[in-house]
Amino acid sequence: MITTFTVQHYEHATDRSFEEVVAAFESSTGSVEKGELNAAIREAKSLSEFEAKVRAFESESGFMRFMTADHAGWLRHFGVKAKAWTYALGNPLIAWTMLKYDLGAGLNVPVRLMIYEDSSNKVRLVYDLPSSLMTGLGNEELMVSAQKLDEKLRLLAERSTAAAA
Repeated sequence: MITTFTVQHYEHATDRSFEEVVAAFESSTGSVEKGELNAAIREAKSLSEFEAKVRAFESESGFMRFMTADHAGWLRHFGVKAKAWTYALGNPLIAWTMLKYDLGAGLNVPVRLMIYEDSSNKVRLVYDLPSSLMTGLGNEELMVSAQKLDEKLRLLAERSTAAAA
């Protein structure tokens, strides 16, 4: 089966420096990039203990970073000087609000977000709107939860950049 749908792409362009945006973004998100969450999840003996362990890794935004890819590290081998980082971020407790309706939503959570400096030295924080990525699943209850995720992501982006999309 092949499904076609439209994705909404958001860009928050800012006059803040790349370093300022990254610092604001990272201070607003927890990090589990070293696998700490997996260990905590394995140790949990009950749902309430699992929830408590997950919440310990959250930050003010409710998100945690699962992965950071520094594109500059490999782009330099092609002679490209860049500032560009891609993140995978999410929260199992947020993901559950969607996956309980359709496990297929797991393709798009955690979400991906990129911060980069373009050729005119403008810093951009970009992402594809999670609910738009899930429209092909055709589940209204899931979409309500996905739209709540959209709002959390928009607030994080605006807090990090001081700019609307």
